[in-house]
Amino acid sequence: MTSTLTRRVPLGPLTDLPVGLGHAFQVGDTPLAVFRSREGKVFAVEATCPHKGGPLADGMIAGDQIVCPYHAFKYDSATGQCDQPSACALKTYAVSVVDGAVYVEL
Repeated sequence: MTSTLTRRVPLGPLTDLPVGLGHAFQVGDTPLAVFRSREGKVFAVEATCPHKGGPLADGMIAGDQIVCPYHAFKYDSATGQCDQPSACALKTYAVSVVDGAVYVEL
């Protein structure tokens, strides 16, 4: 029997996340790129682009897509799917904002 345990980890105040840009976090052994959109949505994905290893926190967001700073590949923030055919998807993480604080589920 396989069990999937998750834990809710605080990342800090929402006001520390720049609007439209990424912010890098290291939570234990898990590097993350966390974003806050102009519409107020917050999302988290794995920190490194699976295409060429670009640091996604250095990228931007366009709507609900994360744009890799190396080759402008775009990844859907909800599914992690890439806009390029046969490119690897990103791992995504559930995020919540409670009382102005950002939490990620690992």
